[in-house]
Amino acid sequence: MAPHNTSRKPALANDDVPARLLAWYDAHHRELPWRVAPGDLSRGVRPDPYRVWLSEIMLQQTTVEAVKSYFTAFTAKWPTIDALAAADTDDVMKAWAGLGYYSRARNLKACANFIAGHGGEFPDNEEGLRALPGIGPYTAAAIAAIAFDRPAAVVDGNVERVVTRLFSISTPLPQAKGEIRTHVEGMVPPERSGDFAQAMMDLGATICTPRKPKCMLCPLREDCSAILAGDPQLYPVRLAKPEKPSRRGAAFVAVRKDGAILLRKRPEKGLLGGMSEVPTTGWTARIDGDVSVEAAPFAAKWRRAGSISHVFTHFTLELDVYRAETDGSTPAGCFWSRTAEISGEALPTVMKKAIELAIPGATRKQRH
Repeated sequence: MAPHNTSRKPALANDDVPARLLAWYDAHHRELPWRVAPGDLSRGVRPDPYRVWLSEIMLQQTTVEAVKSYFTAFTAKWPTIDALAAADTDDVMKAWAGLGYYSRARNLKACANFIAGHGGEFPDNEEGLRALPGIGPYTAAAIAAIAFDRPAAVVDGNVERVVTRLFSISTPLPQAKGEIRTHVEGMVPPERSGDFAQAMMDLGATICTPRKPKCMLCPLREDCSAILAGDPQLYPVRLAKPEKPSRRGAAFVAVRKDGAILLRKRPEKGLLGGMSEVPTTGWTARIDGDVSVEAAPFAAKWRRAGSISHVFTHFTLELDVYRAETDGSTPAGCFWSRTAEISGEALPTVMKKAIELAIPGATRKQRH
């Protein structure tokens, strides 16, 4: 049943909603490795824009829990924007492997190179930030608010959920994005804007959750029109998503006598661009690849190891996986990765699945 629009707009203009939310955030904020303590920004303790930017790029379409270990490893290896700019692109791709959406890693490196080549400082406003490679409207607003305390409207999925419930917005997403942003712009306080942005995110992540929201613990429950209407879980309204198409292909795991695995690098542009892979057939998001052993990259005693499946943003993929032991000759465009090095290669998750099926334990980090 579609929700009814109650047209109830909480009286936020002269209300203490931002103050109550900030008080809640001071007491209940999440401890995250890229954050400073609540209130520090207004006291002159500024977050490192590099760490804020890096976290926001990593968090795009990825969960906080998944990002924490990657962020810690990245900042240990490349603690500054200049260090990241000086890094080898292949090393950055290897460190990113497993986070998905690999165009983010390529844009990350391009942005680091640009900033390092233009004084090493991030712009402190949305307009300047949006001019940087890989930074769109949301990321620019987040960095401007969190790193520089600019009164920017920061709207991620958590904030969308909070606002659609607070105002009973019945327009389905993504059509409702403009309406949501207008409401957020009206709520951002002139001071502690960065803390307010993070408070809204934390509220959505920990209280105003997609299912079974903890409304009795919410600092804004008295202002939430969805609670008054009876069921906050009706919001946000979403249109039914079309079913993802399915694609097929084959992957070929060649193993040398010393255990090394044959890999090649994918083209820089396109799906999984710049990442490493075992040889595969020509599947894409739009077409199937050959699934037969006759499509192998070279003659060998290929044996079928089984199949794996992987879900991409716009399609699902099933790969038939073949394995063969070879004499170690190197086909054009390929290279061998030794057992001790394979876990450090820039392998996307789908390729790790294929290798693990053919050689259990091959992609796990080696203990020394």
